Amino acid sequence: MSDFTDLVDLAAERLGGAVLAANDEFFALKENLLKAGEAVWREGEYTDVGKWMDGWETRRRREPGYDWCIVRLGLPGVLRGVTVDTAHFRGNYPESCSVEACAVAGYPAPAELIAAAWTEVLPRSPLEGNAKNRFVIGSESGRVTHLRLNIYPDGGVARLRVHGEVVPDWARLARHGGEVDLAAVENGGIVLSCSDMFFGNRHNLILPGPPLGMHDGWETRRRRGPGHDWAIVKLGARGTLHRVEVDTSHYKGNAPGSCWIEGADEDLDNWRQILPPTPLRPHTPHRFDEIAAAGPLTHARLNIHPDGGVARLRLFGALVG
Repeated sequence: MSDFTDLVDLAAERLGGAVLAANDEFFALKENLLKAGEAVWREGEYTDVGKWMDGWETRRRREPGYDWCIVRLGLPGVLRGVTVDTAHFRGNYPESCSVEACAVAGYPAPAELIAAAWTEVLPRSPLEGNAKNRFVIGSESGRVTHLRLNIYPDGGVARLRVHGEVVPDWARLARHGGEVDLAAVENGGIVLSCSDMFFGNRHNLILPGPPLGMHDGWETRRRRGPGHDWAIVKLGARGTLHRVEVDTSHYKGNAPGSCWIEGADEDLDNWRQILPPTPLRPHTPHRFDEIAAAGPLTHARLNIHPDGGVARLRLFGALVG
């Protein structure tokens, strides 16, 4: 993907991301950094310490040094880029920032992370106020689990987005045996492309957990000509599918009329049908246990006819090789 912001936000709260520690959060709490929505502005609203701000904001530094916070990624992976969003911070944003990363197993306490071996993945870089500051990060970071955002010398950051490619612990998953959702974002799946996503983003298809509402799925505009809509998923690992789920929950007047699923093994010019055209019902989790010729596969294509919304796609199977 040419734009790293189209990749998964590895630090997203709904994927398990959390801000574990900060050296200072006098004006605004560190937890605001990973909020899902855009930062908001409340004109004229103040707290007992100063102007209410939707972000993480430290006090004015009067001695040498810099401020920092430590983020646990919800999904470990390889970093491709970060967005340091200073929305609404105009006279109180940091002059610059840097980012460090580390890989620590298990569930370390903040004190352990502070003492961890950190590697700089973004050197000190200037920031603009009230702007989405985007920085590309090279693949030399390797698989990381935690991130440290440093701001110089102090100030406020509204949101932090950490985009990259999920790298699951396949050895651990293999030890447990049984089925794996090969499409799931937490297992390295990614929705590479789709025909349309006017109302709902394609990446929602493979998010963990049940859909939260009609806003939390993939939904296309109303089709006025021939054809159908589709989405292509790259599986987290090569595998053989056993069963699939197509969930239209919350789509009551706009579910597709039908769907079919195709699979490919590396060659995306050679698709084979694994689920024949099948009617879909509104607001229903559909489970299909009879899958034909379903492996080994590296990619799957969900086709919906003619258009509409699908909340979740689950592709359960076993690893190959």
